[in-house]
Amino acid sequence: MAEILGIGTTHYPPGLVPEEYKPWPLATMLQTDRRIPERMRDPANWPEPMRKEWGDDEGITAHKAHKARVFSAFRKIREEIDAFHPDFILIWGDDQYENFKEDIIPPFCVLAYEQFKFNPYKRLRGNPNIWSEPTDKTFISPGHHKAGRFLARGLLQEGIDMSYAYKPLHEDGLGHAFANTLLYLDLDRKGFDYPVVPVAVNCYGSSVIRNRGGGSQFSDEPDPPSPSPRRCFEMGQATARVIKDSPWRVVLMASSSWSHAFLTEKNHWIYPDLESDRVMLEQLRVGDYNAWRDTPLAQMEKAGQQEVLNWVCLAGAMAELNYKANILDWVETWTFNAPKCLAVFKGA
Repeated sequence: MAEILGIGTTHYPPGLVPEEYKPWPLATMLQTDRRIPERMRDPANWPEPMRKEWGDDEGITAHKAHKARVFSAFRKIREEIDAFHPDFILIWGDDQYENFKEDIIPPFCVLAYEQFKFNPYKRLRGNPNIWSEPTDKTFISPGHHKAGRFLARGLLQEGIDMSYAYKPLHEDGLGHAFANTLLYLDLDRKGFDYPVVPVAVNCYGSSVIRNRGGGSQFSDEPDPPSPSPRRCFEMGQATARVIKDSPWRVVLMASSSWSHAFLTEKNHWIYPDLESDRVMLEQLRVGDYNAWRDTPLAQMEKAGQQEVLNWVCLAGAMAELNYKANILDWVETWTFNAPKCLAVFKGA
């Protein structure tokens, strides 16, 4: 029988760039995003907590504290992983028009590669990274082809119509949800050699091709929807059952921030839906995973919580295992696009 550890984390892109470059989306959107009403481009019209966080340096000071908390929790997660010493790490993450484009958009896909080679800094638009590493640096991470095949086979037998891939389709085949997570799990650059099995989730659904992975719309016609929270939950449950019958020590991990400002129309696309996030956070604290399962997709999309579907997959697995969440930190923000939850899940 397998041994399983649950992890919830984030892959927050601006954390890769030094603060002085103001890499958070809001700094750019205020200048370029035509969706934002003119009056909301003026910080004087923002909610008071947002004005305070923006400060007199457009968020630089606040972001340093924000990132320090996120990174502190990542170091705790790394300690948990090292102590558990898994045979592989399964990561649920979203693909934002990276490996999957117009040729195919699967609801879910197991990336059962032998090895991952990726160049994450190419996405930084010429900005330096916090480690001062070369912008063209290639990272190599071991995959676990055997486990990926085992997982895909088991999920199909469980009634989940799971797709799978043995090699990349576009670019290096590893979206930033996975690549950034791996970078953050090795913050101190001591090496991170645990094999990984990414499972891509089509979180962006109706906007994945229309927006081409960004905030701008290239078409007025919405794409078909993402899988529902219920289906993500069911897939997570089935994953836990399949892994339980394996011979491996496995980390089941979801990587995403929660409600995203640039997805939240009711907040003029400039700050996240913290009220909705706090409701989900309390449900997570008390172990009410079924509330996540039963949340309508339209409600999550209205709250800008599309990427939380990754966490819904994890919630399904944790419900199946009867694991409870230990919230390492809940890092709220008004200006840095999305709040971050970092948690470890274990059995009683």
